[in-house]
Amino acid sequence: MSTAAFIFFAALALALGVTPLARRVAIAFGFFDQPASRKAHTSPVPLLGGVAIYVAFVSALIFFSNPFYVTQVIGILLSATWMALLGIWDDWHALRPIVKLGGQLFAVAILLLTGVQVEFLREPSLNIFITVAWVLGITNAVNFLDNMDGLSSGVAAIASAWFLILSLQNGQYLVAPFAAALMGASLGFLVYNFNPARIFMGDAGSLFLGLMLAAVGVKLRFPGQPDAVTWMIPILTLGVPVLDITLVTVSRLRRRVNPWTTAGQDHLSHRLVRLGMTQRRAVLTIYVLCGIVGALGFTIQFLSPSAAYALFAVTFIAGAFIILYFERQRVH
Repeated sequence: MSTAAFIFFAALALALGVTPLARRVAIAFGFFDQPASRKAHTSPVPLLGGVAIYVAFVSALIFFSNPFYVTQVIGILLSATWMALLGIWDDWHALRPIVKLGGQLFAVAILLLTGVQVEFLREPSLNIFITVAWVLGITNAVNFLDNMDGLSSGVAAIASAWFLILSLQNGQYLVAPFAAALMGASLGFLVYNFNPARIFMGDAGSLFLGLMLAAVGVKLRFPGQPDAVTWMIPILTLGVPVLDITLVTVSRLRRRVNPWTTAGQDHLSHRLVRLGMTQRRAVLTIYVLCGIVGALGFTIQFLSPSAAYALFAVTFIAGAFIILYFERQRVH
């Protein structure tokens, strides 16, 4: 517990200190996210916030955790580093979707080659397939979610907090430092990213956070509890990114546009704003939703299999109703 707390505060302090430096570098080199009709901001905002998140996260782990632990998770750190570099490249010069997907698959391959994969199915090939689908899905879901000031960083902090609680409760002391560093780095960055944002994380940050959250979900174990139940916990913990990417994908397919190459104000946050909320209130509402689904994920581990599946089904149906409700809105 004390190690995780120390890593959290180290990552938080590092993010608070490094983010202003990243902002100055972005301004000096003209690294800005320019406003556009499909973006929420109306003036150029410096990028490179993702670099600050990455530096805070990795530094806290390397310098403030057990060296044996760092050796054990070198595969995840290599994969995350590659994903951050891919995001910087995409921020500097927009990559074609097929190139971006290829880079993400390379990151997943690093995880698989170093033994980071789900293990709850008896068929190894199915475990590999689920791992690839999960990591790609969550990585892109968090990337999609980065569409409003403070949204991705805040959701990442809340989800990481739940992962930290789950890992400590279940004695997963090799997973807890990851979750603690993610929460600290996300919160430290959020101070500068909350509306009105002074810096954006860019793809360097959203792709990195997405991969790390997916990897933590894969590594989390629940000793003595049935896999038939515990597989639902990471999905619920990351329910907000899952809901948002599902909403966007369904909406764009229904309108016969490519979900992966078309930008638009059709995300959950944009739809809440169209209901009359301010951007800040919309983001805070999503924070609350993230906390709720995380609490549901935490609760499932204490339920019988039948009750757990019933709760998961009710949550799934609620998400479907949210999608149906918002699809009645006009989007663009």
